Amino acid sequence: MPEQTANKVDFWFDPMCPFAWVTSRWIGEVEDVRGIETNWNVMSLSVLNEGRELPAEYTEKMKLGWGPVRVIIAARELHGDEYIKPLYDAMGSLIHHEGVKDFAEVISKALAETGLPAELARFADSEEYDVQLRASHEAGISLVGQDVGTPVVAVNGTAFFGPVLTRIPRGEEAGLIWDATVTLAGYPHFFELKRSRTESPEFN
Repeated sequence: MPEQTANKVDFWFDPMCPFAWVTSRWIGEVEDVRGIETNWNVMSLSVLNEGRELPAEYTEKMKLGWGPVRVIIAARELHGDEYIKPLYDAMGSLIHHEGVKDFAEVISKALAETGLPAELARFADSEEYDVQLRASHEAGISLVGQDVGTPVVAVNGTAFFGPVLTRIPRGEEAGLIWDATVTLAGYPHFFELKRSRTESPEFN
């Protein structure tokens, strides 16, 4: 096994993105086998897609997508950074594992699970902390450009869109993928590897 080091990860997510969810679960596996340190941040597909011409169904999804990220940012502002990851875990499990489509229900259950006040749910429809939400989003997306999405992952300061995974690697398999990611991130002239996706995300 490669020597364990305190490599640093900055991870930007939108809780409704299934690809970000898979990648975040991979990071959790890597934390167990490679001793990395992860800083969790919010980005927003709703912010990213503002003003873009989108199919009607996706436009409606982007309208609904404001709720979860606004609530996470409000929780961060009012109760501390330590609630970002637990709220993400709770929301993501409900959306991607339990198949809950009603984001109001997702928010309500996630707040209860993390021990946060139920009244935070009101921020789903409030612009009160949108400046902070946009700042968090911009901090991530500015590292990779506007023509990508979530997740944005910075490895020791070098940021990429992705890695985009469709299945959660476990144990040493997760560690080996991490090792390759660190190697690529460490080469200053590496920018992109890409192919068309032919698989949907698998969460188990």
